[in-house]
This record gives sequence, C-alpha cells and structure tokens, in this order.
Amino acid sequence: MAFSAKQLYSSATFFDHLQHKNFPSKTHFSSFIPNQIVGRKCEKPNVLAWKPLYISAVTGFGYIGEPENSKHREAAIQCNAYEAHRSQPLPISIEFDQETQKAAAQKLKIGVYFATWWALNVVFNIYNKKVLNAFPFPWLTSTLSLAAGSLLMLVSWATKLAEAPKTDFEFWKTLFPVAVAHTIGHVAATVSMSKVAVSFTHIIKSGEPAFSVLVSRFLLGEAFPTSVYLSLVPIIGGCAIAAVTELNFNLTGFMGAMVSNLAFVFRNIFSKKGMKGQSVGGMNYYACLSMLSLLILTPFAFAVEGPQMWAIGWKKAVSLIGPNFIWWVVAQSVFYHLYNQVSYMSLNEISPLTFSIGNTMKRISVIVSSIIIFSIPIQPINALGAAIAILGTFLYSQSLSKCLKSDE
Repeated sequence: MAFSAKQLYSSATFFDHLQHKNFPSKTHFSSFIPNQIVGRKCEKPNVLAWKPLYISAVTGFGYIGEPENSKHREAAIQCNAYEAHRSQPLPISIEFDQETQKAAAQKLKIGVYFATWWALNVVFNIYNKKVLNAFPFPWLTSTLSLAAGSLLMLVSWATKLAEAPKTDFEFWKTLFPVAVAHTIGHVAATVSMSKVAVSFTHIIKSGEPAFSVLVSRFLLGEAFPTSVYLSLVPIIGGCAIAAVTELNFNLTGFMGAMVSNLAFVFRNIFSKKGMKGQSVGGMNYYACLSMLSLLILTPFAFAVEGPQMWAIGWKKAVSLIGPNFIWWVVAQSVFYHLYNQVSYMSLNEISPLTFSIGNTMKRISVIVSSIIIFSIPIQPINALGAAIAILGTFLYSQSLSKCLKSDE
C-alpha cells in the first residue's frame, strides 16, 4: 500500500481539524501520520519532488482506555512509513518453463525458414527470368538447376558437412515416380517463364489447389466438404480473369504453368504414398530427388534442344550481356536448389497445411517483386484476377484446415 506525500498532507490537515473540533486542548489525539510528515504541511508542495510513501507496519486499532484521560490511552493507530527511492528499482524475475521456451524457439525457427524460403525463391525467379530472356532454352536451364543442386549435395556428403542418407533399391524405386512428376513440373514451369511474365506464371500456378482437389476426387475417390469445393470458385475465376486480361498472353506459357500444376499434384500424391516409413527426409530427400530427376531429364534435354542450339544461344547471350550472364546462370541454378532445400527442411517442422499457406504467401512475394523489378505493365482487372485467385487459395487452406480438424 502506497500514499503520496500530497495524500498524507491532506489526511494530516483533516485529522488536525477533527482534533480541534471534537476534543479539548488537553486531550491528545494521535493521528496515523508520523510527525515528520505532518510537519511538512506548511511547506509549498513541489510536484516534481513528490515520492510515494510505503506503509511498512501498522499496529493497534481503536482506543485503549478512556479518551478523556490521555494518560490511560494509547494511539488509535501507529503507523510506520518510508519514502521510496526511484533509483532503487524493484527486482522483477520472470521465469519461463521449458515447454514455453521450446515453443518460442520453434516458432522463431519456422519464421526463419519461411523468410529464407521466400527470399531465396524471389532471387531465383529474378535470375531465372534474366537467363531465359537472354538464353531461351528452358530444357538446358532446368537441367543446370538440377545439376547444381546435385553437385552441392555430393560435395556436402563428401566433406561431411551433411550426413549422407542410407538408401536401398526399394527407396529409389519408390522415389522414381516422384522424380518423374518433379521433372515434368520443373521443366513445364521453366518453359512457361520463358514465354510469359514471371507474375503471370505464378498467378496460374496459384491454381494448384484446384488440380489437387479434382485429382483427389475423381482419381483417388476422396471426398471433401462443400466449403473446400466453394473455395475453388475464386481460384478458377481469378486465374481465368488474369489469363484473359494478360497483355502478353502466350498459349505455350499458359499451358506450361497448367501442366506444372498437374505434375506437382501427382508428385505430392506419389510422395505421400511411396515415402511412408522411409527414414530419409528433408534436405537429403530433396537431394536424392534432384539427382534422380537429373538422370531422367538430361537425355530429353539433349533430344529436344541439343548442343548445337545451346552453343549458338550461349554465344549470342554472352555477346549481348557480357560476363555477367555466366553469373546469372550460376545464381539461378544455385538458388533453385537452395530455395527447394529450405522448403523441404521447413516441411519437416510444420504441417502440410501451414506449408500450403506459406507457399501462397511465397507466390505473393514473387508476383509483387517481379512486377516491380521487371516493370511489368499490369491492368487493374488483371491485378484483381490475381488477388481473387490468391484469396481463393487462402480460403482453400482454411477450409481444408477445418476438414482435417474435424477428422481428428
């Protein structure tokens, strides 16, 4: 309990008034205000100098003896107080239990994963588009991305920076259909970005949940609540508006993004079915996936484009851009592996639903950054279509979340 000096001053004058009014001069009335504090009442109060007074002890209550005889009575209230010194702060100790600390550390870890994932993805898309603008060979560009990642992981395993996974023939057998779908999705997305703006490719790729629901419903026989189906309406509608109003629309670019969506849906399905019970996960899982995809893609890249076309295109790109073009190729290849590696590492720490929401936010960051960096002209109706599609993706994630919680 604390009183300011001003409050105690007011109390003192009140008790003095009662003393003179109700008791004769011979009668002694003892207020609970110490003499040294009552003695201040004649001084002009200094607001800046006021300090709180804390009650340290209170003894006695009421009169003992007759009030007329001051010799036979004791003080009604005896109070001790002290001034608080602001230079001596009260020590406050807040202790968190181990579980709270672990939860906070886990949230921080996931936040770092997400921020790194988004940043690396933005950098990759920027350099990938720069390379494709100067060197329009998406099959070779896709092959180089997988080759860079495979090389990085082989070096990491050889130098013991990362522990090499223990795999067997059964592991690679179950990984093969996943790698086929991953290869198709990767090449299709790169073909799309070689023909249209990065923002348009990612707007169309935001429609991946629609492919996921339709494939799961008609091929796997899975049923979803009505809210999930309704969330597909803004996704499909938004993508349609964005496609119709795209200033630089290209059918090959549009179909590449659509094929990429379908391929990645099958990749996820094969991955869930084939990798159950497997001990390899996260970073090593994606490393093995990259290596197998590289083996699948390389012969097709030689067949579709070939060294002669690559040599002519490379010479032309270097003459136009200069030595920086080589840096662009290295950067897009390395950053492709890094952003995928971080995404798979984060998938080990979070639920697939949280990962889906993070993927949606990633697309927003890529779309906005690419529009700014490449000065892409965009119509308001086109922006509206993109916003509707992304909103639909978010609603889909929320609806699926409620569905999964009800199943539990």
